[in-house]
Amino acid sequence: MADPIDWYDANADAAAARYEGVPPERLHDWLADLLPAAPAAALDVGAGSGRDAAWLSSRGYDVIAVEPSPRMRTLARERHAEPAIRWLPDSLPALRHTVKTGLAFDVILLSAVWMHVAPSDRARAFRKLVNLLKPGGLIALTLRHGPAEATRAMHAVSADEIRRLARDHGALVERCSAAEDHLGREDVQWTQVAVRLPDDGTGALPLLRHIILNDDKSSTYKLALLRVLCRIADSAAGLARHPDDDHVAVPMGLVALTWLRLFKPLIEADLPQSPGNRRGGDGLGFAKAALQRLRTDLSHHDLRVGMRFSGDIGKALHGAIRDAARTIATMPATYLTYPNGGRILPVVKDRTIRRSARVLLEHHYLSGFGTMHVPMHLWTALQRYNVWIEPALQAEWIRLTKRYAERQGRQIDDARLAAAMTWSDPDRDVSEARREAERLLATGDLTCVWSGRRLSAGRFDIDHCFPWAIWPCGDLWNLMPVHRPVNQHEKRDRLPGDRILRSAQDRILTWWNSAYRDRSRPILAERFTMEAAASLPGITSTTPHLDDVYSALSLQRMRLRQNQQVPEWSGEKYLPAW
Repeated sequence: MADPIDWYDANADAAAARYEGVPPERLHDWLADLLPAAPAAALDVGAGSGRDAAWLSSRGYDVIAVEPSPRMRTLARERHAEPAIRWLPDSLPALRHTVKTGLAFDVILLSAVWMHVAPSDRARAFRKLVNLLKPGGLIALTLRHGPAEATRAMHAVSADEIRRLARDHGALVERCSAAEDHLGREDVQWTQVAVRLPDDGTGALPLLRHIILNDDKSSTYKLALLRVLCRIADSAAGLARHPDDDHVAVPMGLVALTWLRLFKPLIEADLPQSPGNRRGGDGLGFAKAALQRLRTDLSHHDLRVGMRFSGDIGKALHGAIRDAARTIATMPATYLTYPNGGRILPVVKDRTIRRSARVLLEHHYLSGFGTMHVPMHLWTALQRYNVWIEPALQAEWIRLTKRYAERQGRQIDDARLAAAMTWSDPDRDVSEARREAERLLATGDLTCVWSGRRLSAGRFDIDHCFPWAIWPCGDLWNLMPVHRPVNQHEKRDRLPGDRILRSAQDRILTWWNSAYRDRSRPILAERFTMEAAASLPGITSTTPHLDDVYSALSLQRMRLRQNQQVPEWSGEKYLPAW
């Protein structure tokens, strides 16, 4: 394919005249309310005639205008001689001269540029752009659809591709809209996309992005540890403790257990996790005899809080958790440091647990391997922004794995890699809750938690209070008996609103008490308590009152609503006249 720079050099005068005929205020009206107030730094990539660079300068921004065509650069300088614009001969995907400036930008504009970037270069190009953004910064792209001269070297573009790239780099698409062609070409349309790099104002997200995208890595361990903490913050935050205002203490046994849960499928698929890891667990410090024993006898789905193990499997699991905890403490936890020095995730050894043939994966046992102290601002970011952070970690992990395989002269099947890398939750199993519901139904004492209607055989479902589609959790506390039409035609995959949840409080407590807290079922009661303590926030007692579990349930509802913007079900028709 021809070099687009040649086309712009040859057609610079005509192209510049066309571009200058479109007022930038009208062209970029879709973007105006997202732009920061001055002073700010802006990067105009593919600046062309200088029209957009001049518009950004008029807003009080300092502007770097990047244009690879010498002729276009000359014309732009002549038309727009503003002192706040600095011109660079540079281009995607490398942006070498721009990177060397050491600048970071509040706004990066790519107006009618992305279609010139070859698809094979786009991941690298997007990575460069993200690394040039300040926290909270904005990338604005306009994507051209329609025919063009072959000599202009254009490629197909889509908003879905930008969404995927944004997700892989810890960013989010803040706005996406369609637009007609401002030059009046009926066969040309545009998609306008604004990508934001989230910032919580604490410095946690820039730190995470530095580790994910820039930090030196001789293995996947650093990424693995961050992803482990993401999983814990999202689904097992109840096991974390708050020793002071600045840190969260996470049981090292839980960190190691989640680490094994992540690595086990990768090891079994022979996917390299370091340059020297060629097959299975060879060369991985934690993959010793204990883990090898578990490879055939235990599924990674079994490595979760509340499970019991005994005999040889119990001994092997204890040894595997111990080995993983030691590797984590001496490797990624030691070498994950702040830019100016100092460990980000220090580990404190509390005591040594003797090897036992009986293992119950609960807080007391998991804390026996020590604690990892996570800075509060980092922990909060992992909870609030996990929906963006974890995909970025996963994408970088996949990239590293492929790079290690290439060094070893191996070809990695993308589907196999993606399958092993995906966090797969346990099967959607409601059988235990259904058995208890059928037992209570036989006594005529079972009602729909949402409507209050008495339930009958064949006309009830077991509903996930917090829908599986938004938060895969099969814990007993999350499984509720409901009237089938309410579940399938009204609530469906929506989060219960605050009012309907409060209205259902007494019925939920009655269900929990009758189904799970019956003294004749001590193992079920223990499982209910452990699951609630692991996945719901704020439960510290080993024997919490059911009111405390309900309060934690309400807090988790609020967290899911705020962090994931999940659609709600009001249940209006079932609300009392308050």
